[in-house]
Amino acid sequence: MPRSTAPGARLTPAGFQEATNVSRETLARLQIYADLLVKWQKAINLVGPDTIPDLWRRHFLDSAQLHPLIPPEARRVVDFGSGAGFPGLVLALMGDREIHLIESDARKIAFLREAARLTSAPVVLHHGRIEQIQPFPVDVVTARALAPITALLGYTEPYLALSEDRSCRCLFLKGRTAEQELTDAEKLWNMKAIRVPSSAGGEGVILILEGIHSADRQPC
Repeated sequence: MPRSTAPGARLTPAGFQEATNVSRETLARLQIYADLLVKWQKAINLVGPDTIPDLWRRHFLDSAQLHPLIPPEARRVVDFGSGAGFPGLVLALMGDREIHLIESDARKIAFLREAARLTSAPVVLHHGRIEQIQPFPVDVVTARALAPITALLGYTEPYLALSEDRSCRCLFLKGRTAEQELTDAEKLWNMKAIRVPSSAGGEGVILILEGIHSADRQPC
């Protein structure tokens, strides 16, 4: 996991590199991504305007902390509701896995396409609502600030059905509502849930969900 950073202090690119131990080449590609985001933010709302001054902590580190939680053998990741590319595009730039980004907003897809082109990120873009995309086998599902866990698992189910032994791992970045969302989800889903405090600080938590199956059926 990335090292936690001091709360309240804005994170610089150098601080991000120290926290994550990424190479200089990877940092340079992430910097291109960050610069493009700031440029496009003036025209379209990619992220909350108040988060721009602390972009490297609030978005890049928050996304990068998922990287070591992806199993080494995992080859394909799908990121639901990628938005401005967090966490999916960051993860693509940090590793050599096949990353699929699903986003319904045409302007954000245009941004992701340009960011992927400039950084040579190994991503596959899918423009449309999650439930309208033809599912495919994946090893990992990621999502950040998208929907309650119950809804996310509903989106995940078609991908689980195609994955070997339904062994897909979900990595969901959540905030203060995480426990209530888990309680609600467990009424409909059985799963193993591991909670990891966010390296980016605040009330953030990473939920690692495995062994997922609906409550009215036994796991495969």
